[in-house]
Amino acid sequence: MEIWHNPSCSKSRAARSALGDNRPEHTERRYLDDPPTVAELDDVLGKLGREPWDITRMKEARAKELGLATEPRDRATWLRILADNPILIERPIVITDDGRAFVARTPEAVDEALS
Repeated sequence: MEIWHNPSCSKSRAARSALGDNRPEHTERRYLDDPPTVAELDDVLGKLGREPWDITRMKEARAKELGLATEPRDRATWLRILADNPILIERPIVITDDGRAFVARTPEAVDEALS
């Protein structure tokens, strides 16, 4: 199991704590320091069943600077935007060893990832 974690985010810290409390074997990826590639994002989005704009933090200052509210929904473009600006990726993302992925912003989502 892997968690894409941002230690300055309260939702990310809560998910990380829940994983720690339940003791599943996992790795922590501080995705702001080690950003995912376009290919990794594409893979995770497939596991999530979502599009790049679905996991984009549109209220971030960077999203506003880039004008993402009006950016056409072109998958390749949005994948590159997220790879180049990982601060825009919704967090935390938990990727399980059996090929599932979850945006684990709630205790229920963490529980689902652990089941």
